[in-house]
Amino acid sequence: MTEDVVSGAPLPLPLLLDAVLGVGTELSLRPTLQHIVDSAAALTGARHVALRVSAAAGGRPECFTAGAEPSAAGDGDAALSMPIHVQDEEFGRLHLTHLPGGVFTDEDRGMLRVLASQAGIAIGNARLYETARQRERWIEGAAAVTTALLTGEAAPDALMTVAQQARLLAGAAAGVVLQPTDEGGMRIVAAATSGDAGPGYRRHPAAAAQNDLMGTTIEPGSAVLEQLLGGQPVFIEDSATDPRMTTRVRSRFGPSMMLPLQAGGRLIGTLALPRRRGDLPYTAVERLLATQFASQAALALVLADAQQSRQRLAVFEDRDRIARDLHDLVVQRLFATGMMLESTRRRAASGPEQSALDQAVDELESTIQEVRTAIFALQQPPADAPTTFRGKVLKETAGAGAVLGVQPSVHFTGAVDARVTEPAAGRLLAALRRALAAASRRPGVARVEVTVEAGFLPDGRAGVRLVVFDDGETDASGEGTTVTWQAPL
Repeated sequence: MTEDVVSGAPLPLPLLLDAVLGVGTELSLRPTLQHIVDSAAALTGARHVALRVSAAAGGRPECFTAGAEPSAAGDGDAALSMPIHVQDEEFGRLHLTHLPGGVFTDEDRGMLRVLASQAGIAIGNARLYETARQRERWIEGAAAVTTALLTGEAAPDALMTVAQQARLLAGAAAGVVLQPTDEGGMRIVAAATSGDAGPGYRRHPAAAAQNDLMGTTIEPGSAVLEQLLGGQPVFIEDSATDPRMTTRVRSRFGPSMMLPLQAGGRLIGTLALPRRRGDLPYTAVERLLATQFASQAALALVLADAQQSRQRLAVFEDRDRIARDLHDLVVQRLFATGMMLESTRRRAASGPEQSALDQAVDELESTIQEVRTAIFALQQPPADAPTTFRGKVLKETAGAGAVLGVQPSVHFTGAVDARVTEPAAGRLLAALRRALAAASRRPGVARVEVTVEAGFLPDGRAGVRLVVFDDGETDASGEGTTVTWQAPL
């Protein structure tokens, strides 16, 4: 037996020792709190025990209970209350209720006081453990994002990776990335959601909820926007009621963090992590960890962009080298060979030899045109939309190749880029699409030839002519199909 240091009442040492040691066996906070309640009931024989956690303890007020519910007031039940302190802060209070006619002794109070003291230490340790685990999860999440981004994801996929990983780590209803607009605001360009934005709002499939958030804009002049553009984080207790929040979706969300994505003085955008209305606010630890995550994610985005730029540069340099080799070696040799054949043809007498020479010269000229077209295609950035008329024709034929099963050959004659402008260019491209679509429906197509010529029409006017030939099976001569379209310039 030992004595209560205040009252001097003897305490049952084995039972008290088991309870004191038991409350420290759990690592996580919630199991620890429930163990405290169960131990208090076992030590005092109370009919009902409740541990009420205050909001000041860093979360939503909660209650952990053991035993039967207390009787209605006025039935003579005995009650006992004891605070639990964690580092000089009141974490909550234990409330005990005895059976009708029962009383709490000085021994009960002494044991409860010792238990409360040990409980404060156990709760502090559980908090430290959960903080360490939380920090570990955020570090692992940041590492996963960095690994994913450096594997070569496209920019939209990279932003979505950041948004989704941050949402999961923060326990948020949504993770969104906003980027600055030309007008001086910020717009959501990537959104990852759990599919349910909160009470009172109908349940969405995740994709629908994401699409609903996409494009939402913070307009210039917003107080929140000024902080974000200045590289400062913004923490919101309730998005629906905070006057600084002005977006059309703010009414769906409660606590929120808006964290700048910046690296090396460059602002890439903002990572926003709103929770549902009524959810717990973000703690100081969560805010710190999320801010660190945003900094690491921004650095990973910059590194990934730099890596992709180097890869694109390497591709461009290689394509440029191939284009130069084709021009300097292949085209020049073909051209020289053609000149020699042309000279030989002039000296040759008429007959089979001259016919063969004529055919060889024509084939060389066609080959030169195809090589020059290939050189032009190599000089275009592969991911960019073509801006020249020649580039648009090549894009149409390249796209049709997958449907046709054969890549069309393309020949350009004359200064097509300089002379073929709108609206003739648009009409020619439409005619080209129709002709290629018709060719794809004919069986047996093994060869498709496209010729675009900027010159003169039969009536002498300047014009452009499109000829599309395919060798597919027909009901007529069986010699293939030729589609011709022309328009004045």
